[in-house]
This record gives sequence, C-alpha cells and structure tokens, in this order.
Amino acid sequence: MKKLTTTLAALAVPVLLAGPMALSSSAADHTELMSTLGELNDSGGSGTVWAKVTGNEVWLSMEVSGLLDGAPHAQHIHIGGTNSCPDPMMEGTGADGAIRTTDAVGSYGGVAVSLTTKGGMTGPDHALDVANFPAMGTYTYERTFEVSDEVAAQIAAGDGVVVVHGTDHNGSGAYDGDQESDLDPSLPSEATDPALCGALDVAPMEAPSGGVQTGGGSTQGMEQGGLIAGGALLAAVGAGSLLVRRRAQD
Repeated sequence: MKKLTTTLAALAVPVLLAGPMALSSSAADHTELMSTLGELNDSGGSGTVWAKVTGNEVWLSMEVSGLLDGAPHAQHIHIGGTNSCPDPMMEGTGADGAIRTTDAVGSYGGVAVSLTTKGGMTGPDHALDVANFPAMGTYTYERTFEVSDEVAAQIAAGDGVVVVHGTDHNGSGAYDGDQESDLDPSLPSEATDPALCGALDVAPMEAPSGGVQTGGGSTQGMEQGGLIAGGALLAAVGAGSLLVRRRAQD
C-alpha cells in the first residue's frame, strides 16, 4: 500500500500558480467552459463536457458514450504539462504502442480533481477510487464540488484537461492482457490507459443549466459498487470486487 500511495503521489503533481496571488477575477466571478472529448488508444468513445467555475466551486456535467461497458472508468481534471491532450497518434510505451497514463503527463499534467460520484473524495489522492467512478460504457455525470483557489483559477483560465481512463485494446470485453498498468502492476494496462481526453476552453455559449449541491452527484445510467476483480486499485478498493480479468497464468 505504501508503494501504491507513492505512485499516486508522483502523478498528483502540485497544481500551483507561480508566485503569491489572490484568486483571479475570472474564477472569483463566473466562468463557463466546455470541451469535446476525443478518443485515445482507439477506444471508440466520445463525449462532451461543460463546466462552470464560481469562486472555488466547480460544477461539471459530462456525457460519455462508446467505452467498455461493465468496467470502471476513472476520470479526472488534470492540470500541468502543456495543459493539452496528447496527439492520439503518438507512440506510447504500451503494447503495440498504446498510450499509457504516464506517457502523456507532459501534455495534460497530473491529477488535480478526481471526478468521483459521491462523498468528499475529489482530491488527487482519490485518483483511482474505482468504487466511486462510472462503470458503464455510456453515462451522464454531473456534480458540483469545491477546489482550492489555485485550482479554481487554473480551471477558469482554461488550463484544465478532462481525461477518462479504461480501454479494451484487444476487444475481449474486459480489462486483461499481459501488459501491466504503469500505475499499479497488479492490474492490466487496459484498466488505467487513457481512453478520452479534452481540454476545457472558455465556452462560446452558455453551458446547460444544472448542478447539484456541493459534495453530491448525479450519475444517470451508472452502476456503483465493487467493479474490478483482481486486486486493489491504488486506493480504497479493498471492499469492492473490481471487474478486471487477468489472463490465467499457466
């Protein structure tokens, strides 16, 4: 567990603005952003994200479709690197050149916000709290949560990148394969490889009305509970079975 916590800490790079500063006016007032999620690793998925930043409160609504059904999809707002998505044609370190999570940190940075479905578990230390992430291939996510002033200012400035993880490279219908995850070697790489990515830009039009109370969540079309079988996923997964099928070893 100590090793896994260290791995998460390495990914959750500090999200700080240079020098002392007050919260920018764009974050202190009201900023609306949106993004179209593009596929990575030929995931077959797609999606759209809308977000509103008011002070240090963020409302986010996301529609996702076309991903592996019945398996968890960790999802986050990343900040850092070049605050952008990687070239989907980049050569990764995964099997057959697949892009692994750490391959693209130079583009989208580390995890700043974990887009979980409930509770106060939205920090980077819950980046793989799989029991609280969507577990269907098509779903709608909506939640309002609080972040630090620094993170709010960076999201409002257009520096946030939404990344959804979990791909089925070999089309088996489950997370499997011989390639180990670069986040947790007890898992196949498919379980944590990025599937969708989109940079949050200031919206040219008003985002759909909506939002829920801070700390709550709306997860239409999603199932929760034990989602992946075969070992802990970095944090708080021991209580649930996680639908990850690893190849049997002879």
